[in-house]
Amino acid sequence: MRQFFYFSKSHTVCDQLTWSHYRKLLTIKDNNKINYYIKLIIDESLSVRQLIQRINSKEYERLDDKTKEKLISSNETSVVDFIKNPIVIKNNTDKEIISEKVLQKVILEDIPAFLKELDNGFSFIGNEYKIKIGNRYNYIDLLLYNIEFNCYVVVELKVTELKKEHIGGIEVYMNYIDKTLRKVTQDKTIGIIICKKDNKFIMEYCSDSRILAREYKEI
Repeated sequence: MRQFFYFSKSHTVCDQLTWSHYRKLLTIKDNNKINYYIKLIIDESLSVRQLIQRINSKEYERLDDKTKEKLISSNETSVVDFIKNPIVIKNNTDKEIISEKVLQKVILEDIPAFLKELDNGFSFIGNEYKIKIGNRYNYIDLLLYNIEFNCYVVVELKVTELKKEHIGGIEVYMNYIDKTLRKVTQDKTIGIIICKKDNKFIMEYCSDSRILAREYKEI
């Protein structure tokens, strides 16, 4: 109780949090991390079990340092800020991920978990989304929509290290969606390349801030 008293002087005490929530939060030493999970509990009505799962997945640690700074300073965030790195993908199949097709199948086996891993507000539109560029058909691995930020999201899957040609490819798809699907009331399309290994040198020279790369971690 003494520990809780000092805790309540530094953090929001809310009737949406049970004593079991607080017992778990009291084990965390980082105040910024505590504030992050308190907001999650309130915004998403997390049960204690769900809170423990989110903490055990190291969700806060997988946020970008710039995102953490925004949270500390209460600055405005964007759709890409809360997409974790690495992205945890649950493999409930008996297949080993050795190709983009297999990776896509594993994701589609539990698409709600994958969308939740990205963040709130993501909805699934389709996989192998067919588009026509010139006289050729192309297929977007996953096409999503973020309701909260009002924009389409193109997701490309790679089981290799990020390469410079991956950037060019997803940029073409993003521009296509912007020109053919996006309405004037919607924000510009963003792109997420989910790859086996990130290449920060390539991303350093990527001039399009709407594109981000994230490694995946299979569990």
